[in-house]
Amino acid sequence: MKVVDVAELYAEAGGGVRTYIDQKVGSVATSGHEVVVVAPGPRDGEELRPGGRIVWVRSPRLPLDRRYHVFARRAPIRAVLEREQPDVLECSSPWSAGAVCARWSGSPVRSLVLHQDPVAVYPETLLPGVDEDRIHRWCGWYWRRMRRLSARFDVTVVGSTWHSDRLRRFGVQNTRVVPLGIARARFASTERDSALRRELLARCGLGENARLLVAVSRHHPEKRVGTMIDAVRVARRERALGLVLFGDGPLRAWVDRRASRGSGVHVAGFVRDRERLARALASADAFLHGSAAETFGLAVAEAVAVGLPVVTPDAGAAADLVEPSYANTYRAGDVEGCAAAIVQLLDRLSKIDRAAVRRVAERRIHTAGDHFRSLMSCYGELLVRSGRGRTGSRQALPA
Repeated sequence: MKVVDVAELYAEAGGGVRTYIDQKVGSVATSGHEVVVVAPGPRDGEELRPGGRIVWVRSPRLPLDRRYHVFARRAPIRAVLEREQPDVLECSSPWSAGAVCARWSGSPVRSLVLHQDPVAVYPETLLPGVDEDRIHRWCGWYWRRMRRLSARFDVTVVGSTWHSDRLRRFGVQNTRVVPLGIARARFASTERDSALRRELLARCGLGENARLLVAVSRHHPEKRVGTMIDAVRVARRERALGLVLFGDGPLRAWVDRRASRGSGVHVAGFVRDRERLARALASADAFLHGSAAETFGLAVAEAVAVGLPVVTPDAGAAADLVEPSYANTYRAGDVEGCAAAIVQLLDRLSKIDRAAVRRVAERRIHTAGDHFRSLMSCYGELLVRSGRGRTGSRQALPA
């Protein structure tokens, strides 16, 4: 089948959405499907990828994050759809792209794929002292929009039970959980690199006997990077430890300033070398997470696949990926609580079997191949119901 994904949050220097879509394009190629990604960018153009193409539509930059662009005109999107004539039209945005895809009648199957929850990302993150029920009353317009929009699609695909339950709570009924996946084998097979560990600790100003925490996070308010940095500073009063923070984003300058106020935190920036990132995870003592607004938590899943113990908030989809046997949780945004969770986890590291953590990952965390097989199967079922289904290749998708 031919799948066209109108992806408003796709950017070359993006985070989880970029990783997810790149995996999709590569994975489904071996099963005979084609994926065409329509994304906003700095200029019009087309980029060939194994298994598909990226069609860039010239669009203005997103003011809050200059790495991203946002669709400003609907006509170019409709023109691409008319040219491509997909069997399945995916849309991963509730905004301009969502309106175009909801109204376009050229595809027999339409799928709304949700990678983000804006209410969790913005008001719930930025207004920590406000009652959650009050926030959702203020955001009633958004939930009404989501109910109307999702009703125009055949299915609303989400990556976690947490996100599905949350949408249903606000009346979005046609959800289908297709758990996201990672390149699990790559992370599970990665071994500790003592030289890299010493290098990372040295960048934190520490010797090789200190504890090493790693975080992978876009520098955006929803990620609560400040909470993690401040919690490490508090935890350092009791333990010798450092934090290496991988990632980049619109708050990079602020993050650099925050990290420079005290020793022990190294901001490593965005890393394209996934093998080096996997080795950094395998060489750390624990993984630190700050966001309670993610709809899956790819970075946490990769850390668990390595066998790394985790400190994470007790809310959001990332919390669904961990178990008390290898993780400590804290209330989102609570610096003192996060610091206490770090110290408590470090105190019981000797009792945590990292091989056992990897075995848990094998049971709880899907591979990218698992996810895309399930997704294509879902679309195949919907195509058959539409009367336009066609038989495709049944080759296995890679993990």
